[in-house]
Amino acid sequence: MKIALQYLNDINGKTQAVQLPLTEWEKLLNKLKKYEQALKLKSDLKEAFEDVAALRKIKGHKQTLNEFLNEV
Repeated sequence: MKIALQYLNDINGKTQAVQLPLTEWEKLLNKLKKYEQALKLKSDLKEAFEDVAALRKIKGHKQTLNEFLNEV
């Protein structure tokens, strides 16, 4: 992805800001949102697999899906 950037410098030549076209900014925001959603999904799946592994180690009565749904 090639973006036409403009750099704003202070009087000493130090870069202070970057400008990019609004359409490119919106595309970047959309990509960021998708990455955040993917990371959240990955995190949720990891947690779910950890929960399943912990439940498999428990001895004794295990609650069925129907029992769980009946409680809700």
